[in-house]
Amino acid sequence: MVFDVEIVLKGRDVAVTQAVSVTHGDPASWTEAAVRDVLVEILRAIERAHNPSAPPDRAVILRGFSWIVEPAGDAVVLAVEIPMGAAVAGPFKIPQAKLDALVSSAVRAAPRPPAGTPTIH
Repeated sequence: MVFDVEIVLKGRDVAVTQAVSVTHGDPASWTEAAVRDVLVEILRAIERAHNPSAPPDRAVILRGFSWIVEPAGDAVVLAVEIPMGAAVAGPFKIPQAKLDALVSSAVRAAPRPPAGTPTIH
């Protein structure tokens, strides 16, 4: 699935939009693993906006960020904020409560990185 991520970096007043893809199908069929991949790609998109030469496969840790699932017409968007900026991804055709629960579960289950591992945040 391909979706847009609109990114605003701290200290900048212009948003950039990146098309992001995950290997999962329709959002209504997403699992915790699919949502983990979506979150990772959103955070990588923020990193690319901040540092275009960043390695595409840099490790991402699902810790230390804020998120919210909000209605957007007949779909929802997923907003994420980290110290370097914020992003809004979507829209996704999935019930708000379901995506919210999947994000909560994915974040809770995320492993901690080994000490000294360079990560996006």
